[in-house]
Amino acid sequence: MTAGSPPPRPGRSREPITRIRQVAMIIVFDLGGPLLVYTLLRSAGLSTVAALVISGILPALGIAIGAVVDRRLDIIGVVVLAGLVVGTVAGLVSHNARLYLVEGAVPSLVFALACLGSLRSAKPLIYRFAVELLGPGTAKGREVVTAWQYPGFRRAFRVITAVWGVAYLIEVAARLVVVETTSTGIALLFSKLIPYIFAFALSGWTLSYGEHEKKKAEQLAAAAADPGAPAAVGADADR
Repeated sequence: MTAGSPPPRPGRSREPITRIRQVAMIIVFDLGGPLLVYTLLRSAGLSTVAALVISGILPALGIAIGAVVDRRLDIIGVVVLAGLVVGTVAGLVSHNARLYLVEGAVPSLVFALACLGSLRSAKPLIYRFAVELLGPGTAKGREVVTAWQYPGFRRAFRVITAVWGVAYLIEVAARLVVVETTSTGIALLFSKLIPYIFAFALSGWTLSYGEHEKKKAEQLAAAAADPGAPAAVGADADR
């Protein structure tokens, strides 16, 4: 460190390591691991239900490891774990492999209903998640909390929350169709991949929509500060 340079921020150097660990956890415990275990167990002669139940141990183990490492069990992890338990019990009792695979739809359904239900509350669910992820004590977190006073900001988060809720209802429907119309192996692969596909697609849309709303708010603020200036075309079109 050279003279006069600012001291490194605590924890900043660990951020790449944390991201790598999170990606590795997803690959090992949520995607590749369960699929590999299921394939090996089926090749060894185990029944479909037994192979699915045993392969479901890895995602549960991943949630537990994440809770120990991060020293907290987030609500999404609890919902996912509850879905695994429900699916395991249903599969063992009914001996129906497809019913076991439906367990993956439980967390998505709960999340979708939570998003849509939160639209009637004071603050929608995605806004609460954003504040929690940024940290209410950080500069970004305080900025988001302060911005809640603006009607346009509140409307944007309600739109985002509604879109996430509807999208995950669609994901649940797609998952159920695939489980009922394809082989167990394909349904298992689909059930592992589809949540990440939806999450990445919705995250990209959310960032794009957020930037659009931010620019629109800045244009409106500039127009209000200088009434004599011509209004921006984009702002007029969105009114």
